[in-house]
Amino acid sequence: MRAAIYETFGGEITIKEVPIPSCKEDGVIVKVMATGMCLSDWHGWKGHDDDIKLPHVPGHELSGIIHEVGPKVRRFQVGDRITVPFVCACGSCPQCDCGHHQVCDNQSQPGFTHWGSYAEYVSIDYADVNIVKLPSDISFVTAASLGCRFTTAYRALVHQAKVRPGEVVAIHGCGGVGLSCIMIAASMGAIPVAIDVSESTLSLASELGAQHTIHARKVSSVVSAVREWSEGGVSVSVDALGSQETCFNSVASLSKRGRHIQVGLMVADASKSIVPMDLVVSRELEIYGSHGMQAHEFPSMLRQIDAGILNPDKLIEKRVSLEEAVDILPQLDTLERKGIWVVDKF
Repeated sequence: MRAAIYETFGGEITIKEVPIPSCKEDGVIVKVMATGMCLSDWHGWKGHDDDIKLPHVPGHELSGIIHEVGPKVRRFQVGDRITVPFVCACGSCPQCDCGHHQVCDNQSQPGFTHWGSYAEYVSIDYADVNIVKLPSDISFVTAASLGCRFTTAYRALVHQAKVRPGEVVAIHGCGGVGLSCIMIAASMGAIPVAIDVSESTLSLASELGAQHTIHARKVSSVVSAVREWSEGGVSVSVDALGSQETCFNSVASLSKRGRHIQVGLMVADASKSIVPMDLVVSRELEIYGSHGMQAHEFPSMLRQIDAGILNPDKLIEKRVSLEEAVDILPQLDTLERKGIWVVDKF
C-alpha cells in the first residue's frame, strides 16, 4: 500500500510502498477513503507524543470501507462503510465497563500508538467496540471531517458542559474544534461568542452561528471584553486551542458557577499553564476535560447530521491528495486555515 511515512521527528515525510497491516482476530483492516488533517498530526510529527515509534505513518481522523475482518468480530463485515473514534478502546477495562471508552486504560490511537490513516489501509483493534457504521447519506469526506474535532466538540458541549438553551458560550480559538463548538452550541439554542486572532475565521464563525466575535489582538484584555459583552461572564467557556493564554482567559471569563471545558491539547510548555484557582474557589467554577467521544455515542450525533440539524460540511475548507498532505503536514502549525482539510485522494 502507499503511505506517508517519516523516520525522524520533524524530518522529511515521504510516500512509500509498505505492507498492508495484518488483521488481528478481534480487529479489521479498513480501506481508507478519507482522512482529516489535524494539528495533532503535527504534534506527533514533532515528537510531542511518547506513544509514537519510528518509522511512523500519521493520521487518526478516518473513514472508509472494511477490507478484512478478524474471525472474532461479530458486528461488522467486509464492505461496511465506517468511521472510528480517534481514541479506540479495549472494551474490558474498568473505564470501558462504565461506558467511558474515551479514557480507556488500554486505549489505542491510529496515527499514534500504531500506523495511521495517511495510507491506503489502516488496522483497527477491538472492532466490535470501536467501529461506527455510517448512514448511507453521510459521505466519507464528511465522516473524516468529524474526526477528533467535531466529535470532541460535540461531547464537550453535550455531555461535559451540558449546555442549556440561552446560555452564553465563549469559544477561545476557532480552528476546527472551535468552529465545531460554535455550530453545535448554536444548534442547542445557546449564544456562542467566538474569540480568535483571524478576521476571516471570525467571519466564518459568525456564519456558523456566533452571535458576537472578539479579535483577541484588537482588545486590551480578552477577559474584560468577554465579561463586558456578557454582562458579568459566560456560563460556559471552552479553550479550543490549548495554550497558556487561552486556558487562563477561558477560566477567567466565566460567571459565577460557570463551567470551563479544556478541549485544546496542552502539550510542551502549555502543559504547565496557570489556572486562576482563586477565581475557581470564589466563583465556584467547574473545570472539565474533554477527550474525544465513545463509539457508542456517535449515533445521536450522526442522526442530527442526517437530519440537517448539524452540517459539518460547512467546516470543510479544502480536499487534498496524499502527495499534497506530505508537504502540508509540517506547516499545520502556521498555515492560515479557516476550516478542516481532508485527504481524499490516495
